[in-house]
Amino acid sequence: MRIAVYVRVSTQRQAQTQTIEQQLERLRTYIKEQNWTLPDEQIFRDDGYSGSRLNRPGLDRLRDQVRSAELDRVLITAPDRLARNFVHQMLLLEEIERFGCQVVFLDRPMTHDPHDQLLLQIRGAVAEYERTLIAERMRRGRQMKLRAGTLLPWTRAPYGLRLDPDHPRDPTGMSVDPAEAAQVAEMFAWYLTEGATLYGLAQHLQQQGVPTPRERKFWNAASVRGILTNPVYTGQVFSGRTRSQPARTRRSALKPVGRSEESSTCAPREEWILVTQFPPVVSQEQFDLVQAKLVRNRLLARRNNTSEEYLLRGLVSCGVCQLGCMGRLAHPGYTYYCCRGKDMSFCSGREERCPARYSPAPALDGLVWDDLCQILSHPEMIACALERAQGGHWLPQEFQARRENLRKGRINLERQIERLTEAYLSGVIPLAELQRRRRELEERLQVLARQIEQLEAQGDRQNELSCRLVSIQDFCQRVATGLANATFAQKRALVELLIDRVVVTNGDVEIRYVIPTTPGSEKTRFCHLRKDYFDPKTTPITGQDVFADR
Repeated sequence: MRIAVYVRVSTQRQAQTQTIEQQLERLRTYIKEQNWTLPDEQIFRDDGYSGSRLNRPGLDRLRDQVRSAELDRVLITAPDRLARNFVHQMLLLEEIERFGCQVVFLDRPMTHDPHDQLLLQIRGAVAEYERTLIAERMRRGRQMKLRAGTLLPWTRAPYGLRLDPDHPRDPTGMSVDPAEAAQVAEMFAWYLTEGATLYGLAQHLQQQGVPTPRERKFWNAASVRGILTNPVYTGQVFSGRTRSQPARTRRSALKPVGRSEESSTCAPREEWILVTQFPPVVSQEQFDLVQAKLVRNRLLARRNNTSEEYLLRGLVSCGVCQLGCMGRLAHPGYTYYCCRGKDMSFCSGREERCPARYSPAPALDGLVWDDLCQILSHPEMIACALERAQGGHWLPQEFQARRENLRKGRINLERQIERLTEAYLSGVIPLAELQRRRRELEERLQVLARQIEQLEAQGDRQNELSCRLVSIQDFCQRVATGLANATFAQKRALVELLIDRVVVTNGDVEIRYVIPTTPGSEKTRFCHLRKDYFDPKTTPITGQDVFADR
């Protein structure tokens, strides 16, 4: 028997106190009593991962093996180790059992008995309630301590400040680092000089050899901006300056979304909580002047310069270093798309510059536009790509034949059950024989019913696909009529709607299209958004409807 175990603890403190080892010890003892063997590679563990989320590396590896039919039984100490959310518990249990693997909880061995299933559901609901209750009590407790000024809002001090290593959340243990505080004051003063920019300040700090806040190799505009916008340097420690929200943008269009699914946004000033005060590093007047200049410089930034027309602005990425490309005017009349990795280290954050060549903007814009016109003029290319993504071409006559065969099989089994009942009533066969043969026929009937259900679901998906193809063809016909006389603004709007990314790798161009499949989705921009940002309940686009590489 192929055995695996799953163990989990929610916090690093629990991981350090060996509670996860206690779970493993219980599981190994049980396996030894059953005379089973447990290879080390079949131990799946998540140290410091909350049970309220499904995004856990150990759980993901376990689900992959279960999906590959490599396991027969998974042992877990308790249901709340698998998940603390009731819905997540039911989802995982159903998924694991669907692939022929059994889940065993040591605290309460479960069967398919309705009473056991009810108990499992009750325990899942109680675990979810307990998690929510604990989280709310901790949030309220932290908020009360923050308002009372007895708890700092962070465990890692901002640049220029120091914390008590034994009590990092104690405001009375916070102090100012004289050397770093002097650098912070110099940064505010330098930025207020005429013509100073964030990139210029980052370059200045790099040339001066000033250590970075997190001991990294290079200063960058983001770290500089984080210091210049932090009100802590005015002598006030605030909590609640930011709030979490679903992330809208991708960090890089060519890299995975990553573990984090949230981003931070500034909260209204009236929601901030003043925790404590200390001697300021810069004056409030100087801080306000810096904030005003940051706003002014953002409005006048080079990226807001529209003197040159770049059809693919913000849509080009470098296939060599995976960074984005920006438009650049080398000489009057000569525009290019240049990889950000070719900038100085304080801009790209990398030691070496990207070796990729510049891409002439007119040539790349023309190539992409011609290819887009070719796609829209021949919607059958999109249809082939969509059918290929959905698993191949669909033959309606084949569907009808399969459905008719299954229907005939079901009718035949139902007739056999009727004849068995008549034979029993006539005294031809005894009751035991009736029950045995009827049970076999009913099991076969259930198998046929599942096959019919799966076939009908597949037919529904193909009907949906056909509707999408009709909508795509209609969209292409409407758009194609105006392609020849389109203005730059119209071309730009169409490119933003239909192109997710253009990847240039040393002369090779890869165009990634995303095609709207319903009239409503024609109004939604896809580029620059996370692929998991759209909510299928509110917008027709879910993921990439068509993803064609050319």
